[in-house]
Amino acid sequence: MDFREVRRNKKQILKKKECESILKKSTSGVLCLLGDNDYPYGVPLSYAYDDGKLYFHGMPAGHKMDAMKKHKKASFTVIETDQVVPAEYTTYFRSVIVFGRMRILETPEEKVAGLLKLADKYSSDYKEGSMEEIQDKLKAVSVFVLDVEHLSGKEAIEFAEAR
Repeated sequence: MDFREVRRNKKQILKKKECESILKKSTSGVLCLLGDNDYPYGVPLSYAYDDGKLYFHGMPAGHKMDAMKKHKKASFTVIETDQVVPAEYTTYFRSVIVFGRMRILETPEEKVAGLLKLADKYSSDYKEGSMEEIQDKLKAVSVFVLDVEHLSGKEAIEFAEAR
């Protein structure tokens, strides 16, 4: 599938490695799915990024899960920087958008692996308790993955020129 190129000044386009760095260090973004009645559905989520995949967790039933089952294609947007500069009538920003397909992890082994990625990102100082917490919640939680097909990033011209 062909994806559109980022518009505007080419200096503003982030390289893949920079996009991945933003995905690794940022803590939340908005997952966009095609929901009920074919309306877009955007939901803020925490996530973990590893090797071309975004990992999420949530309840096994609800709007998000129904939308994922109906339409596999999704996008995920992360805003790393959003600095409003009133005197310049602009915003200094740095963001990444990912496109791919969703899948729900089914086996306990897959779910544990995904949850460990999330635990490593958000609770790295408490690793000794992660497996116990995961095992305790494993049956009640869904783990789903966005397999990245395309990603792009862009930053404010001011950031690009400062490099």
